[in-house]
Amino acid sequence: MLRPMLLAATMITAFPALAADDPVPGLMKAADVPGLAIAVIRNGKVTSVKAYGYRDTEKKLPLTTDTVMYAASLTKAAFAYAVMGLVDDKRLALDASIANDLPKPLPEYPKYSDLAGDERWKKLTPALLLSHRSGFPNFRFWPPGKDYDADAKLAFYQEPGATYGYSGEGINLLQFVIENGKGVDVDTLMQQRLFKPFGMTRTGMTWRDDFADNNTVGYGPDGKAIPHKRRETARAAGSMDTTIHDYANLLAAMVRGEGLSRTAYATWLKPVVRIRSVQQFPTMGTPDSTDNDSISLGYAMGVGTFNSPRGPAFFKGGHDDGTNNVFVCLEKSRDCVLIMSNSSHAESIFPALIANTLGKTCFPWYWEGYVPYDQPGMKNQPVVPNAHPACPRGDG
Repeated sequence: MLRPMLLAATMITAFPALAADDPVPGLMKAADVPGLAIAVIRNGKVTSVKAYGYRDTEKKLPLTTDTVMYAASLTKAAFAYAVMGLVDDKRLALDASIANDLPKPLPEYPKYSDLAGDERWKKLTPALLLSHRSGFPNFRFWPPGKDYDADAKLAFYQEPGATYGYSGEGINLLQFVIENGKGVDVDTLMQQRLFKPFGMTRTGMTWRDDFADNNTVGYGPDGKAIPHKRRETARAAGSMDTTIHDYANLLAAMVRGEGLSRTAYATWLKPVVRIRSVQQFPTMGTPDSTDNDSISLGYAMGVGTFNSPRGPAFFKGGHDDGTNNVFVCLEKSRDCVLIMSNSSHAESIFPALIANTLGKTCFPWYWEGYVPYDQPGMKNQPVVPNAHPACPRGDG
């Protein structure tokens, strides 16, 4: 069995490697991952894209580099990049109150009527929403410390701007502001700013009929099949369908800074908040930790940031039932790895694959909740602050 720490010491240069040396099939088998795709970017260029396993295990249909997969929260990073184009065009001010952009007060819209009487919504800005400092929970139906509640009301659980707290609710609010205040359709924005310029021909914010011939079945924690959702509404927080090929093209453009001015690109990647929560989820209420102080873990405009042994790095994960995705990029060398899978087990091999492809990065895997496949005893255990430094001596 290949262990993550051994992989870090035997780094290969790019996928696909020679079959005998390729660690991916062995890792997939060890972690019970039915399908996985991986792309490698070197110096801002896609150098390798490869798919493994099955998109549908029952029908024995192979996963290919053109298989449509659910991007999940990788959508957020793409949306943020497109939004920075609006900033470049001076159509959106990152630090201005959203009250300046909306034709009427936010609580007067039915979707946000829960905020009536709470004037703190006026403190919200595009920058706070993109960097997850809104004070909202991830989604309103997951109030902090409680189980799913379909009737839960939207509320502030932290003061806007006070600290980091991952919130898809905040990202979707920015979409609402852009569409209702700026008259910019986000689906169209993504097409014009990203999908068309970067050759993302099999990518959409909503389901397309031409995706039907080659898309993934997801496999949850119990291994049961989850049909591919056919989303009918664009949601900036996570409705994107894409392929490993398409998103690799986008990621290469991102690490090159293509499509943005130097100023906008630098703003997109500039950390604006330090993160000291022991793990990302739950989004509020976890204890603080020093685990990631040595790498200055933080968040910028839509992506996480940290200092790797090779300089600044940025990353984003994406998770849903039957979906695990992640990318990590090193800014100076413009090297990246993108991993997408149709399995809830895949994140357990992400630390090994990241180390194997990029070398020692000090990626904050414990904060992300990526418990390695060969350490199952850590799964579903209480979080332990100050016990999992991102970059212990000799580790990757």
